[in-house]
Amino acid sequence: MSVLAKITSKGQTTIPATVREALRVSPGDLMSWELEPDGTARVRRVMPLDLEYPQAVEALLSEWTSPADEEAYRDL
Repeated sequence: MSVLAKITSKGQTTIPATVREALRVSPGDLMSWELEPDGTARVRRVMPLDLEYPQAVEALLSEWTSPADEEAYRDL
């Protein structure tokens, strides 16, 4: 499916209704734009879990970021 949308002078665009329905997005949802090396972009809806999980993991890993840990694991 190919759908065209115009970009405004402010860099904004309207997501066509068929695309919003296919992605199941609504006002307030977050979108992720993934840029590919070939110049294409993929867009997807970001689910709340997509953000919560990495944040939770990051909080757990912070206990290993002391200078002593950096020194101990530097050569691994």
